[in-house]
Amino acid sequence: QMQLVESGGGLVQAGGSLRLSCAASGRTFSSRVGWFRQAPGKEREFVAEISWSGRRTSYADSVKGRFTISRDNAKNTVYLQMNSLKPEDTAVYYCAAGIGSFDYWGQGTQVTVSS
Repeated sequence: QMQLVESGGGLVQAGGSLRLSCAASGRTFSSRVGWFRQAPGKEREFVAEISWSGRRTSYADSVKGRFTISRDNAKNTVYLQMNSLKPEDTAVYYCAAGIGSFDYWGQGTQVTVSS
């Protein structure tokens, strides 16, 4: 089993920045990790993903150029740096990990962007 714990969420004004962290414990963290988000009344959506090595990343079009995903495998932690935040980025952000599919999920952290 792997446990994932997100942190770093909060309230920020539009145009501001936040850095989310996803800390893993339990089994090895040698898996791809993704960030997802779910806004009230909406379905969960993909935000960003990073490979185990960190060499490959992908982003949703809505966050490209504003968000950056990175990882520190020595610390078993993946980060999501979010810049130029918009009110439409308001959501609960979840990290997920897995070798193939995303089998493990965190409990989420709330991000609220005020206009």
